[in-house]
Amino acid sequence: MSTSITGQKPYVVHGPQDPAATAQTRGMVRSPGIVPGTAGASKIWLGLVTAAPHEQGPPHHHGEAETAAYILEGRVRVYFGEDFKEYVDAGPGDFLFVPAYVHHIEANPFDEPQKAVLARSPDNIVVNLED
Repeated sequence: MSTSITGQKPYVVHGPQDPAATAQTRGMVRSPGIVPGTAGASKIWLGLVTAAPHEQGPPHHHGEAETAAYILEGRVRVYFGEDFKEYVDAGPGDFLFVPAYVHHIEANPFDEPQKAVLARSPDNIVVNLED
């Protein structure tokens, strides 16, 4: 019988948790699942993010945290660059990556709701910038 060197074991979190328990920006709701300090995690934040149609958040970045998302439903637009004039769109089945410290705006300028699985490491750091 093999055992973990650290004594840790797999852990299940049943469904997304209360969004009030994690950092937020307006326009998107981040519901935590696996976060540092719970389930034995120490370096990753994993959750579900949703956005209603025609929502847009404020400018922000995620400090040292890298962000990766897998789009389940709808589409998401991420504005970046000088005056946030550049953007990328991601839809169902797409993976999206936002590097650490990149100033950006997350939006759902489309007619359908958006839902994605979101991972950040080392945690769900959200640094809001002035609009």
